[in-house]
Amino acid sequence: MAFDLNTLDAPFTALAGFDWGADADFFKSIDAAVVAAHGDTALRADLEKRFGALLGGSTSRATKEYVCRKLAMIGTVVSVPALGALLTDADNSHMARFALERIDAPEAAAALRKALGMVEGSLQIGMISSLASRGDLQSVAAIGGLLGGDATIAAAAAAALGTLATPEAAAALAGAKPAGDMAAAVVDARLACAEAFLAKGDRKAAKAIYSSISASIGDAPKTHRERAVRIAAKRGLLAAAE
Repeated sequence: MAFDLNTLDAPFTALAGFDWGADADFFKSIDAAVVAAHGDTALRADLEKRFGALLGGSTSRATKEYVCRKLAMIGTVVSVPALGALLTDADNSHMARFALERIDAPEAAAALRKALGMVEGSLQIGMISSLASRGDLQSVAAIGGLLGGDATIAAAAAAALGTLATPEAAAALAGAKPAGDMAAAVVDARLACAEAFLAKGDRKAAKAIYSSISASIGDAPKTHRERAVRIAAKRGLLAAAE
């Protein structure tokens, strides 16, 4: 039986004026529609249109958060422009990213990549994290370019490159000139790349990274961390030789 779209008019009117602390019983109707939309293309399209209108309006942060959560479940490329417009908004960026991470469309990744160069601080760290979570290989160069900036952002960039683990990501990490805590983040990311290469059967690439890390520490590690990293590199070398 087709979902009766007329039953959504009142709940969406209530959602448009919703804020935290208000009666949220109407959520039940919309939640039911979202569940039904997984097998109903027309219903999904109707919901995306309604949700998109709420994201673009002067609705509350509570409304936008609810909408983003639902679009994370049923959103398609149709919802990308409305979500992308929120990525530079400090109040709503996090939830917009939450939805875009889960929308299986290249346009969603493109929106995150675009926002990466438009935001700063914690918002930029968020974009880095979302792109890594999506496994977006097209963002490697842009993320690699952040290794030499602010230490907190650079550490996030290093971790993301370790997750993406492409030859280009490994090269960017190898070319970084980190200091202090940032140095540890780069080493950890390089180890992650080596492990990923090893898992893919690329022993040569993995061995090169393990050898480089081991050589940088030498035979007389000075700290507990250096000893732990050296052990990890030596174990990696043994695995790469098998």
